[in-house]
Amino acid sequence: MRPSRATMPLSRLLPPLILGGAGFSHQIISNPTSAQALQVLKRAFQLGLRAIDTSAYYHPSEMLLGDALAHPDIASNYTRDQYILMTKVGRITATQFDYSPAWVRNSVMRSLERLRSEYLDVVFCHDVEFVPEEEVLEAVRVLLEMVDEGHIKYVGISGYRIDTLTRIARRVQEKYSRPLDVVQNWAQLTLQNDRLVQEGLAAFREAGVSCVCSSSPLAIGLLRSNGVPVGDLGDFHPAPQGLRCAAKEAADYVAARGESLAALALRYSILRAQSISASNFRVAIITGITSIAELEENLDTARQVLRVTGGQRWLWTADDAAPAELGQPKIEEYEALVKSVQDILGVWKDYCFPSPGDGWDVARKRPVDTRL
Repeated sequence: MRPSRATMPLSRLLPPLILGGAGFSHQIISNPTSAQALQVLKRAFQLGLRAIDTSAYYHPSEMLLGDALAHPDIASNYTRDQYILMTKVGRITATQFDYSPAWVRNSVMRSLERLRSEYLDVVFCHDVEFVPEEEVLEAVRVLLEMVDEGHIKYVGISGYRIDTLTRIARRVQEKYSRPLDVVQNWAQLTLQNDRLVQEGLAAFREAGVSCVCSSSPLAIGLLRSNGVPVGDLGDFHPAPQGLRCAAKEAADYVAARGESLAALALRYSILRAQSISASNFRVAIITGITSIAELEENLDTARQVLRVTGGQRWLWTADDAAPAELGQPKIEEYEALVKSVQDILGVWKDYCFPSPGDGWDVARKRPVDTRL
């Protein structure tokens, strides 16, 4: 049964931690499978992690997640209103975008079919800096229509460029006399790059946005001991060699002190989001997960700074409660490690990846033709 038009702000519903569906894509791992998705999702639901963010671009994530959600091990134990599904439209491949009204509508309906659901909780316009802003505004209009039709509950935009995201958020509020429900930004609420806080959050609040999702707390796998992930599509990571070397040095430094850079980075992002969030404005973290071992490792880290009730639901803490749960000696140790890592990063601290970069023609939505 489709829901009626949402009246409650998404910030009241979205948990502080969200499972990222890119972990079931060819971009991140080799040979993603239905069995992998089912194992991870089943365990995630058992542990109370029941919000999922994916995209049609993260092929074949939507299909694998749909298979898992329809499996008796999940379908017989969880009703649709017990979990949150978020996906994206507009980006088709690394170099192909379609923000036309017909494609946006087709993409949403296809996602519903793939995810085996009668409605989607959130739909984002994907990587908005790659296309003309007028096309994004038109795509948002179509998504708002689909909210009225009951296919979608909340509408958002996603991308890397904070200036683009804030500008579009303001334009949506002006054009449609209502704000976006949510904005998603990636890899800019991390140990390496904290620009989302510095440049984005106040502007989003001014544009009426009540919820921000920060994905890639490990900067797409940069902030871990074993280097950037390489899936079936090869090494797509945008980090230059200098940043990769600095991240490796930081990982080695943290490991020598009995810690994991990945755990430290995830803890940093969650704590940072918690310190910013309030009752009417939330910052949630999306963490990519590819295996049960990775899931449990991430949730062990999250439990240090988030509360969970009876294994059923991740809860927001009071604004200043999460750091105190670590205990003062642990806080001091954590803060010292954070400072050391950021010192090692040096000139790479707050470095931004080029997006879309000089090689992309935004007006034509395609790579620049260097033959001209």
